[in-house]
Amino acid sequence: MTAIASDPQRNLDFYSGVLGLRLVKLTVNFDDPDTYHLYYGDALGRPGTLLTFFHWPGAPRGRAGTRQVRAVSLSIPEGASEYWVHRLQAHGILFEVHARFGDEVISFSDPERLHLELVASNDDREPFFSGLVPAEHAIRNIHGVTLAEEEYGRTAALLGATLGLRLAGESGGRTRFITERGGAGAVVDVESLPGLQPGRIGAGSVHHVAFRAPDAPAQESWRGEVLRAGRRVTPVVDRHYFRSIYFREPGGVRFEIATEAPGFTVDESAVALGTHLMLPSWLEARRPQLEKALPPLRLPTLVKHA
Repeated sequence: MTAIASDPQRNLDFYSGVLGLRLVKLTVNFDDPDTYHLYYGDALGRPGTLLTFFHWPGAPRGRAGTRQVRAVSLSIPEGASEYWVHRLQAHGILFEVHARFGDEVISFSDPERLHLELVASNDDREPFFSGLVPAEHAIRNIHGVTLAEEEYGRTAALLGATLGLRLAGESGGRTRFITERGGAGAVVDVESLPGLQPGRIGAGSVHHVAFRAPDAPAQESWRGEVLRAGRRVTPVVDRHYFRSIYFREPGGVRFEIATEAPGFTVDESAVALGTHLMLPSWLEARRPQLEKALPPLRLPTLVKHA
């Protein structure tokens, strides 16, 4: 999941300091190298665990609406809701608690009004552990995403017939699709919102949603499936840590399919992830210029929770 942040330090302070996520890669937007790209994830920044942010300095706030992601959901362990209610209260963050498909959900927004959810579920994956939140309560991973759509049918057809997700339930105008393996991290909810104005991308909105492919042949196979569904798809783009293709689903949300390899340890050791500005080889010669252009950041440090 990649969203837009106008202030990278405020983003770091919230996602690392408040939510306790680990910064696993500090780099630049390869399409706009004068700006940061911040990655939060598990200990190795494995594909499928990544919540990332493009730094768009001075970007106006996005407008919520259709043709965009309505909410980003992160999973917490069952029994961790009380801890998070108290933590959000301590930081002065407004929230609501409700139930959805049998799970307890805590809804709130980040400083740029990106809609976030903590979903208490049976998720035993490795946490996004920075040490600021006890491991037993720490955010585990991405739980899923909610798409806001003017017209439900064509999006549902692409998710099901083309991408192979299966229908898992319907409730109150929300339809749930899950990937074949199911469980946390496999959820795509679609809200049908006819008549709602289209959203506008900006600070606090999601730029694109990424799905993972295990390798290049699998990615090429998915590219063929999407093309056969009548969608325009980019050629493979080298993102240094993975290879990507991009397309828009019929409702307008931008999707990415990214490979697992080569991964974030291609240029940093696992222990050093997120501690230095990393640049791909084709930008390394520009490091002095870029470091001067980029705003200085106070990077988080891993700490042992007392």
